[in-house]
Amino acid sequence: MRAITVQDREAGVAGPRLTDLPYPHAAENDVIVRVHAAGFTPGELDWPATWTDRAGRDRTPSVPGHELSGVVAALGYGTTGLTVGQRVFGLADWARDGSLAEYTAVEARNLAPLPADVDHTVAAALPISGLTAWQGLFDHGRLAAGQTVLIHGVAGGVGSLAAQLARDAGARVIGTGRAADRDLALGLGVHAFLDLQADPLDDAGEVDVALDVIGGDVCDRSAAVVRPGGTLVTIAAPPKVQPRSGRAVFFVVEPDRTRLADLVQRVRDGRLKPIIGAVRTLPEAPAAFTPGPRTPGRTIIRVRED
Repeated sequence: MRAITVQDREAGVAGPRLTDLPYPHAAENDVIVRVHAAGFTPGELDWPATWTDRAGRDRTPSVPGHELSGVVAALGYGTTGLTVGQRVFGLADWARDGSLAEYTAVEARNLAPLPADVDHTVAAALPISGLTAWQGLFDHGRLAAGQTVLIHGVAGGVGSLAAQLARDAGARVIGTGRAADRDLALGLGVHAFLDLQADPLDDAGEVDVALDVIGGDVCDRSAAVVRPGGTLVTIAAPPKVQPRSGRAVFFVVEPDRTRLADLVQRVRDGRLKPIIGAVRTLPEAPAAFTPGPRTPGRTIIRVRED
């Protein structure tokens, strides 16, 4: 099968290349997915799990990408709940070969059924961004109706979904980003927008939850606008500054089949819309890791047509 692989950690974004790999092995409780569309995070080339397994052993050449949508091609021993030929989407394991391949092995529990009326390209943009947004807002941030949430990077994959989920939950939403993101943010239904390069963060007032995907100084400054008893949630790095009389939470997204099913139903209902930027083919995937002009939305790799 064809796959994108990385071999040399020092090569950075120049490292990914299209290669041939053996068909993956289905371990116990695994599913082999014939991948139709895949998502990736350019920063994952810096993740230790891209290069080593859980025991710290080198596992290169490794396949990056962890979001996928496709069709079940085979079942491992003991796998239940899914059938060959079924449309599915979900998350590939962090420390195993990922989704930028024609086939990949995934734990069945990390996948959810994909309804026939949802395109694979849309589904591939949901798992990491959608689960991160939900877990950050509600599982860790404990956001409730009537509260105010500050969402950094509101035009990005996580931020755009978080804004829609928070608004749907009855929260007041303040989004941040660059000046060019204002129209997109307002189109998502945010109640206010702050330009991080021009507007003081204090203009947000006090918020119940701050959801940070940027880290660094932005995360540090956000602690000051979290009201007593509120929560600063970040996926960038453990926060250095704690909110006064509040909580600071750093987390890594976890697979959740039930929540994936809920998110895709929201897409079907028109209540949630992932923002898709560029759609590229598998041979074009290596170039997608190279930073280029900034555009809103997720880059999705279309591995094969339906």
